[in-house]
Amino acid sequence: MRAWFLRLADKLGSSYWFIPSVMAVCAMILASGMIVLDVTHGSAWIKSIPFLYQARPEGARQMLSSIGGSMITVAGTVFSVTIAAVVYASGQYGPRLLTNFMRDRGNQVTLGTFIATFIYCLLVLRTVRSADESGGYSFVPDLSLIVAVGLALCSIGVLIFFIHHVPSKIHINSVIEDIGDALIESIEERFPRFLGDPRPEKEELAERAKVPDVFRKDASADVAAQRATVNAKSTGYLVMIDEELLFEIATRHDLVIRLQYQPGDFAHVGRALAEVSPMASCDDDISRHICAAFSVDSRRSTLQDLRFLIDELVEIAARALSPGVNDPFTALTCLDWLAAGMSDISQRDMPSHLRVDDEGALRLIAHPVNFETLVDRSFGALAQYCASDMVAGLRYVRALGEVALECDEADRIVTIGIYADRFDKLAGDALNGFNRTRVRDRVAELRRALAEPDYKRQLRDSTAWLGGTA
Repeated sequence: MRAWFLRLADKLGSSYWFIPSVMAVCAMILASGMIVLDVTHGSAWIKSIPFLYQARPEGARQMLSSIGGSMITVAGTVFSVTIAAVVYASGQYGPRLLTNFMRDRGNQVTLGTFIATFIYCLLVLRTVRSADESGGYSFVPDLSLIVAVGLALCSIGVLIFFIHHVPSKIHINSVIEDIGDALIESIEERFPRFLGDPRPEKEELAERAKVPDVFRKDASADVAAQRATVNAKSTGYLVMIDEELLFEIATRHDLVIRLQYQPGDFAHVGRALAEVSPMASCDDDISRHICAAFSVDSRRSTLQDLRFLIDELVEIAARALSPGVNDPFTALTCLDWLAAGMSDISQRDMPSHLRVDDEGALRLIAHPVNFETLVDRSFGALAQYCASDMVAGLRYVRALGEVALECDEADRIVTIGIYADRFDKLAGDALNGFNRTRVRDRVAELRRALAEPDYKRQLRDSTAWLGGTA
């Protein structure tokens, strides 16, 4: 149930109808409240304020009609402009970025402001009565009219904001910045920073020893068959896995649950989402509760999928380096943000995929997330595109160096060196002449720096790195 609510909140946040609907309801409540105040307090108070005067029914109707009519017209224009901007951005930068623009609060609040003002004016307008219509007594809600004028002024301010907001949001640097900020924020939430010494190898070996025989790679067919499977009930991408719920279920029923997927993976009906041991303790009711911890949707989401944010940056860079676009400087911006994200990850400890309870008993086996797989997802995916362009290739090598500057673990430095070697080979095959020489020289410089015991000083002291040439 928690996964369902979080998924619903994520979908509402990326919808165009939720915030405008809430603002429309607030406008209805405001209109009702203001009309009650006008009925109970009348309009005699207005004479005590010099720059205000009582409105006549005809003038009140005309003003409310003008404000309401103009607001609904502007709302239609705003919606059209927003859709045009979204279509342009998704076609230019990639269809998977459509959700990023749908999620933008500025566009949602702008549309909601105009709709709310229109609804407010419409509800107040129906209460205006002339003397002929009400048996000699006229009614003009003067206080409600003042609020209507205030809403109209606020709408003008919002319109000015919207005119500036749309072009700034579809600017490619702003698009990449939003994704990069979300990537760094997600890294901050998911991975703790290194504190003290790394976890001793003995602890890791002890945790691995707790894995049941049915989940070991060398398990025989008969042993591996002694595990229950929880199958998917729908087809789509896993947008969220409620690990807290799974951990609670495993602890309560003394189970060990192994996840077969991680957020962002595609699963279809009948495919095993999780495996459970011991098999005899997993009945239909437990299987149903385990299945409820998995939330499936038609598209990937940034709710728990760190790889999706990396993929978005890779997609923008790959499109920019395609022959049809040929915009290497957009790719450079993506590489800078990827370097920032991977540099942050390089300083953090990757949690164990073996989750134990307070008593040390193994309860959950998740998919392992490590530095190597994330580097492959980012720099590994972009290597083939950057290798064919000298400008992007130089920045690619520089980005690897920026990540290396933050690394303190030897195995991660080795990983960076491996990808530098792979890129060197790709660039040697894709480039020619001076372009190839320049990129391969930069890779050789990075290799030499990484091979030194004080590689960080070697990188910082190098004039090529300090100069920021690309």
